[in-house]
Amino acid sequence: MSHLASTLGELKASGYKPETVKDEMRRNLIRMLREGVNPFPGILGYDQTVIPQLENAVLARHDILLLGLRGQAKTRLARLLINLLDEFVPAIRGCPLRSCPSEPLTKFARAELSEKGEETEIEWIGRSARYQEKLATPDVSIADLIGDVDPIKAVSRKLDLSDEDVIHYGIIPRSNRGIFSINELPDLQGRIQVGLLNIMEERDVQIRGFPIRMPLDLAIVYTANPEDYTNRGNIITPLKDRIDAQIMTHYPDSVAIGMQITDQEAWTDREGGVAAPIAPLLRELVELTAIEARGSEYIDKNSGVSARMSISFFETLASVIERRALVHGEPAGLGRVHDLFAATSAISGKVELIYKGEQEGISNVALHLVGKAIKTKFNSKFVPNWRPDRESQHDFAEFKPIMDWFDQGNTLDLGDSINHAEYTRALRSVGQLEAITKRTMKPEAPEDLLLAMEFVVEGLHQNYLLTKKYAGLTVTYTDALSSMMTD
Repeated sequence: MSHLASTLGELKASGYKPETVKDEMRRNLIRMLREGVNPFPGILGYDQTVIPQLENAVLARHDILLLGLRGQAKTRLARLLINLLDEFVPAIRGCPLRSCPSEPLTKFARAELSEKGEETEIEWIGRSARYQEKLATPDVSIADLIGDVDPIKAVSRKLDLSDEDVIHYGIIPRSNRGIFSINELPDLQGRIQVGLLNIMEERDVQIRGFPIRMPLDLAIVYTANPEDYTNRGNIITPLKDRIDAQIMTHYPDSVAIGMQITDQEAWTDREGGVAAPIAPLLRELVELTAIEARGSEYIDKNSGVSARMSISFFETLASVIERRALVHGEPAGLGRVHDLFAATSAISGKVELIYKGEQEGISNVALHLVGKAIKTKFNSKFVPNWRPDRESQHDFAEFKPIMDWFDQGNTLDLGDSINHAEYTRALRSVGQLEAITKRTMKPEAPEDLLLAMEFVVEGLHQNYLLTKKYAGLTVTYTDALSSMMTD
């Protein structure tokens, strides 16, 4: 095996043939496509959109710009490109730029080859070490990316500042023979982007005014948020022109895909507490809340709503269920609809409000989003031809016995302050609620029945047929008319 070679002579004898990084990625992708291997495991919802475009770019040996809003897996896609690299590649041992034995880039590498010939020592670089990443911020300098002169080295070794030995190389040269990724490219100052342009096009740089030819072997991946084009920076036109492939990412195009992503990413395998399973209905409402947020009149659509919001919301929801079970000394936690409202702290830090949203306040906006998600789910099931962008005129006749029960002056008290037994008794006290829920919602398990019963009551409230009031941890439902008269 060629990867066992320790000297240049052994490497040549093994038949190793050097190739560029982009050729290497293309070769491995061709093999994986033929074998039906997925190069991007864990990426969901992009099978028909982003992934084919990304594979086309790799096959064309292009540098890539991933353009999309926050939380659309841009960075993860860039990192997964290492799956297209060979497991190991040979380099001249000790070379700071990991020079290929057939193309020495540095003075050190050239000296090693000249002095030792076929006895030149070889080291093998693993694929994970061949990916480097830099977050673009306004304070990033040419020295960070490309390099700078080290005056201490020049003085101590009595070298001229133009001598290659006094250069301290930046992250891009040190990424030679690998993949280099810059996140949030528009945040990089224009003069720094010019340095990238030279690296990509001319393969030369200037360090402190000294020109250096540097034929680096790189595959470059950039990520950017469209919002940044106007709010924080821009990509200079010559650089954008030289980025061969611009690929647009997107949010999940269905609730089912969103649920798969959240299930995959959320931390639910917890130890030391109590079991807190989350019912499918609650899982769906978590994703519907994110969808409502992305279309909300209170939230900046240009900023986007990250998939991380759904993940944090899901994890906090599990914690709400777990905490209540611990407080009440119950062996396991069972989810309730109002646990969604108790978990809205996970939403507050994940959205950017516009002026109208700021007037409402982030807490009220978060509660509003959960309420709209519940209404969307409820009405899509019970209102023919209902659309989220219009108020329903449905009479909900199938639920009239429930509303009549509230019209008689009865109230329903729920909330985190009551244990499971009290919660069960409270819901079953509502006239015909259980029978109607079984008929309309058709829950599959006994624990799902209670959740569905509460969902029906909350769905009627979201359609203004019942009133809901908070008093600490207690939630009280009453009929809408008597509550209005009392107020």
